[in-house]
Amino acid sequence: MGMLCAVSFNRYGRLYYLDPAGFTPAVGDRVLVPTDDGPEVAECVWAPQWVEEDTSGFPKVAGLAVDTDLHRDETLRKRKAEAKVAAKKLIKSHNLPMKVVAVDHVLDPTGGNSARTTIYFTAPNRVDFRSLVRDLGATLHCRVELRQLSARDSARVQGGIGSCGRDLCCATFLTDFEPVTIRMAKDQDLPLNPLRISGACGRLMCCLKYEHPLYQTFQASAPALGSRVTTPEGDGRVVAHSVPKDAVVVRLDADGSRCSCSRASVCAPRQAHDAQYNPEI
Repeated sequence: MGMLCAVSFNRYGRLYYLDPAGFTPAVGDRVLVPTDDGPEVAECVWAPQWVEEDTSGFPKVAGLAVDTDLHRDETLRKRKAEAKVAAKKLIKSHNLPMKVVAVDHVLDPTGGNSARTTIYFTAPNRVDFRSLVRDLGATLHCRVELRQLSARDSARVQGGIGSCGRDLCCATFLTDFEPVTIRMAKDQDLPLNPLRISGACGRLMCCLKYEHPLYQTFQASAPALGSRVTTPEGDGRVVAHSVPKDAVVVRLDADGSRCSCSRASVCAPRQAHDAQYNPEI
């Protein structure tokens, strides 16, 4: 058991959980977060509070940001904006099929020439950008790296709103991408319309993976469509499944009406169990 707080480097961006390490930042305060390139400024969006999980493996807050840190962060953001504008202009002049989606810049702590700018881009195919890198280095006066992102990584970096009306999962809490197949959409009886089951990245929505185990468990034990079952309301035939309700829809033989019954009430093993141990039911 320990304390955790959550910070974000960008408004509405991914949350990172840290051990406050004795500091008590309030929501909206700027804190220093340790990274591979040194401490960076982030905004506290969840004040420290006690949690039941073991917090020994979480990174620790490096301290509260002071004026020097805020000035460095403002300089960093300005350099990123300048690099993005310069990259777009040079890409257009080189007539390359590339789209800049994000820029990362690392300042030189000594004031020398070791600053580094990383430009993330998307492209339909592999791109020969060697001449572009040379021109960018001469324009930005620092070392420049270009990295091509996949469609999913591009959506994660840029962020956005999904068809559910919430922020994209990949931009908020997903740490890695698990395989998603069209079979998952079929098992959930979803329309196989690419516009309905594709996310902002153009690939199958990651959320198809969330409820798929529930559908697999239901289908393994529920009576198939068209099978005859006995319900508390009479005999009938299964005409539909309602997985979220853990129920099946049965058309009764008596009057043709439909009723919704729990999966357990029409499951043969459950009925056999009740007949043996609860004969009065």
